[in-house]
Amino acid sequence: MNEQQERIRVLGAGICSLMLVLGVARFAYTPLLPLMQQQAGLGVAAAAWLAAINYAGYLSGAVVASLISDLVLKDRLYRIGLVVAVVSTAVMGLTTDLTVWALSRFVAGLASAAGMLLGTGLILNWLIRHHHRSELGIHFSGIGLGIASCAAAVQVMSHWLDWREQWLVFTLFGALLLIPALRWLPAPDRSMLTKSGQAMVDTPPSASFMRLLMAAYFCAGVGYVVSATFIVAIIDHLPGLSGSGTLVFLAIGVAAAPACIVWDLIARRTGEVNALILTALLQVVGILLPVTGDSLAAALAGALLFGGSFIGTVSLVLTMAGRYYPTRPAKMMGKMTVAYGTAQIIAPLITGWLAMRLGSYVGGLYLAAAVMAVGTVLLLLLKATEKRDAVARLAAIETSPQHG
Repeated sequence: MNEQQERIRVLGAGICSLMLVLGVARFAYTPLLPLMQQQAGLGVAAAAWLAAINYAGYLSGAVVASLISDLVLKDRLYRIGLVVAVVSTAVMGLTTDLTVWALSRFVAGLASAAGMLLGTGLILNWLIRHHHRSELGIHFSGIGLGIASCAAAVQVMSHWLDWREQWLVFTLFGALLLIPALRWLPAPDRSMLTKSGQAMVDTPPSASFMRLLMAAYFCAGVGYVVSATFIVAIIDHLPGLSGSGTLVFLAIGVAAAPACIVWDLIARRTGEVNALILTALLQVVGILLPVTGDSLAAALAGALLFGGSFIGTVSLVLTMAGRYYPTRPAKMMGKMTVAYGTAQIIAPLITGWLAMRLGSYVGGLYLAAAVMAVGTVLLLLLKATEKRDAVARLAAIETSPQHG
C-alpha cells in the first residue's frame, strides 16, 4: 500500500470513529428526543439532565485524555471507547428506566471523548509523523456526516419504527462503523522522530494566549451545545414549524460535513485566529436565525450557518493543539475540551431551567448567542495577544547569543 492510500485509510478510520461516537452514540439522542418525550414519557427537565449527564461523561473523558501521554495506552482506550459507544447505544433502546438511561448517556460521553480526543490525537500524530499537513478538516467531516445520517435516518424511520426500535437500528449502524474504525488505524509509533528521522518538537504558546483561548472555547461550548441538543425540540414547538425539527438538524449535519475542509483552506490564507473570529460571528447569526426569522427558510439558513461554523471552531482549535504539541496533541486537546465540556454541562441545565420558567427552550438560544458574543470579544483579544507574543519571540531570537 502506498503512502497516499494509507493516508486515506487512516482518515477513513477517523471519519468512521467520529460518525460512531458523535453521530450515533451522542447525537442520535437529539432527533430522537421529541419521540422519547411523546412515546416514552421523557419530561422536559429529565431530557435536559440526560444531556448534561452525557456531557459530564464527555468532560470526564477529556480530563483523562489530558493526563495520558503514552500512545499505546491512548490507542487501547480509543479502541475500548468505540466498543463502549455501540453498547451504550443499545442500552438506550432496551429500557425506560431513567437511571439506566443516565448511566448509558454518561458512558456514551466517555466513549465520545475517546473517539474525539484520543482518536483525533492519534490520527494527527500519524499525519505529522508521515509529513502530511497537520489539518483535520477531512477527519472532522465524520461529525457532520454522523449528525446528517442520524437525522435523515430518524426522519425516515419514524414512519415505521418507534423510539425503541430506532435506538436498536442505530446500534446496528454503529456496529458496522466499528469495523473500519478499528481496522484502518495502525498501531501507534512511540518514537519522537518523523518517518524521515526529524525530531518532533513541541512549541507551546504563552500562558496568556492559552487562558484566552480556553475562555473563548468555553463560550463556544455554550454556543454549540444548546442548539446541538435542543434544536429539534425548539423548532417543533415554533408556530407553523411542527415536525420540521429533524429536517433542521439534518441541515446542521449537511453543513458541518464539508465545513472543516473549507475552514482549513480559510485558515491557511487568514491564520487560525482570524478564522476562529469568523466562525464565532457566523455562529451567533446561525443560533439566532431560527427564532428570529419565524419561517422554515430562516430556520434552515440558521442551521446551515450554525453547522458550518461550530464544527470549524472545534477543528481549528484542535488543529492548533496538534501544531503546538505534535508529540502529545491529545494533552492540549483534553485541556481545551475540559473548557468546552464544562460549558456543555452547565448550559443544558440552565436551558432546562429556563424552559421550565418560560415554557420553551428558546431562552436558551438567546443565552447561547450572548455568550458567543462574549467569546468573539475574547478572540479579538487573542489576536492582539498572538501579535504581541510574535514580537516578543522575534526580539528574543535577535538578542540570543546564537543570533549574534
